[in-house]
Amino acid sequence: MEGFVTLEQIDAATDFVRKHTKQQPRIGLILGSGLGALADAVEGADIIATADIPYWPKSTVPGHQGRLVIGKLEGQTVMVLQGRTHYYEGYSMAQVTMPIRVMQRLGMEMLFVTNAAGAIHPDYAPGDVMLITDNINLVGMAGLNPLYGPNLDVFGDRFPDMSQMYDRELMDLARQVSKEQKTTLHEGVYICLSGPSFESPADLRFLRAIGADAVGMSTAPEVIVARHGKMRVLGFSGISNKANLDGSTVTTHEEVLEAGNVIVPKLKGIILGVLQRLK
Repeated sequence: MEGFVTLEQIDAATDFVRKHTKQQPRIGLILGSGLGALADAVEGADIIATADIPYWPKSTVPGHQGRLVIGKLEGQTVMVLQGRTHYYEGYSMAQVTMPIRVMQRLGMEMLFVTNAAGAIHPDYAPGDVMLITDNINLVGMAGLNPLYGPNLDVFGDRFPDMSQMYDRELMDLARQVSKEQKTTLHEGVYICLSGPSFESPADLRFLRAIGADAVGMSTAPEVIVARHGKMRVLGFSGISNKANLDGSTVTTHEEVLEAGNVIVPKLKGIILGVLQRLK
C-alpha cells in the first residue's frame, strides 16, 4: 500500500545500520533546521549517510545534512539524526517517522527531539529555547496521523495514550540544567502544521488563541510514533523568528538557519547536561 511502511522495510533499514556500527545507542537525537552542528560533539562517531539506507526517506531541505552519527555524548551512546524529512517534501507521515521505528528496533529507550520553530508567544525572541511541555498535532487532527493504516503490533497498541507525550522526569532534568547554566528556558506548547509555507498573521493569531506558543512543520508525528513504541521523549524548540501577529515582518528559511547559530550553544549545553544526569 502506497505511503505505508512495512515491518520488513523497517527491518531492512535497521539491519543496514547494524552492519555499519558495533555501537548500541540508547538515545536517539533528531536535530532540526540549522541545529545539525550539535552532532559535532559526538565522540568516536560512526557516520552513515541516510541516502544509503534502504527505504530511508531522503531529506531535501537546506540545513538538513542527511546523516546518522552514532557515538558517545557525555558517556551515553547516542544516535544523532542530522537532518529530518517532512510531510511537505512529498512523503507520507509513515515515511517521515520511519527513523523512529528504526530507533525502536535498535532498542533505544529515549528520544531527544529538537526543531526550529516560529514564535507565537509574544515574549519569545529569536535565539531563545523553549522546552516543549505538550504539542498540538493540528495536521494529525485533520487526518494525517502517522499511525494511520495497519497497526504495527510489535511496537504498540492500536490506540496509544498521549496524555504524557513529553517525559516529566526528563523535563525536570532540563529545568535543573538550564537553571545551573543560567540559560533562559521558556516552556510551552508546540504546534505542528504541514508547511512548507510560513504562517499568515491570521494563522498565528488563531494558533495563539488555541493555546500554542511556537509553531513548526515537524516533531509531533515523530513524538506520536515514539510514544506508540514506549520511548521516553524530551523536546526543545529553538525560536528562529519573532511572532508576526500583525504582518509587519517577512519570515525566511535563511533567518531560521541563522538563528541556529545562536540556539546551538544553548541547546548543546542543556542536552549534554541532561545526558550527564541520566542513570
